[in-house]
Amino acid sequence: MDQKYIVSIKYLNHYFGNGALRKRVLSNINLEVKTGEIVILSGPSGSGKTTLLTLIGGLRSVDEGSLKVLDQEIRGASDAQLIKIRRHIGYIFQSHNLLRSLTAQQNVQMSIKLHENVPILEARRKSAAALEAVGLGNRINYYPENLSGGQKQRVAIARALVCHPKLVLADEPTAALDSKSGRDVVTLMQQLVKEQGCAVLMVTHDNRILDIADRIVHMEDGQLVTINSTAH
Repeated sequence: MDQKYIVSIKYLNHYFGNGALRKRVLSNINLEVKTGEIVILSGPSGSGKTTLLTLIGGLRSVDEGSLKVLDQEIRGASDAQLIKIRRHIGYIFQSHNLLRSLTAQQNVQMSIKLHENVPILEARRKSAAALEAVGLGNRINYYPENLSGGQKQRVAIARALVCHPKLVLADEPTAALDSKSGRDVVTLMQQLVKEQGCAVLMVTHDNRILDIADRIVHMEDGQLVTINSTAH
């Protein structure tokens, strides 16, 4: 397997609707994301950023073109193949998607359960260590309602990274946070992904955090219009 590219997209098109209502929402997308790279996807609302992220995550079916994640073609992949790929992907969402009835530690453990045959004591140890790594070692038994927005997003990061994924997909991870919490969250992500050697593709409107990117890819009207390298 070519480990250099975690994501490789060639001439990807995607449509919404059927018949006369069919509308092209992604047009001729070509993009590659390498191991150890943080790529930010910027652009106005409705430009197709989240749609692209969900396709890469195997959460939607690919209509046309080639989309490979970890050298596995997503287009036409079976459910079993998609499940296998998703095990190597960590997801971080704007609304953190924590289960309110579970503690911080139990929320992180949910991610470990997707991986077969991890004994419960090992899952507890791993989830506690992941929360320690994001600075929440003293909050492992707190429920989401007793955590601040920034703390909830840290739990979401711990959950995404606890199984050492090869790819992290983050959709507006700082949108609901004030500038300090937002900065803390992305700095933490940056540090953890560099330690773990995975790739990150992040959708954001937040101009305050663009400096963490190795590359910024701009999207408009379903097309990638510019790809900038940032000075690192």
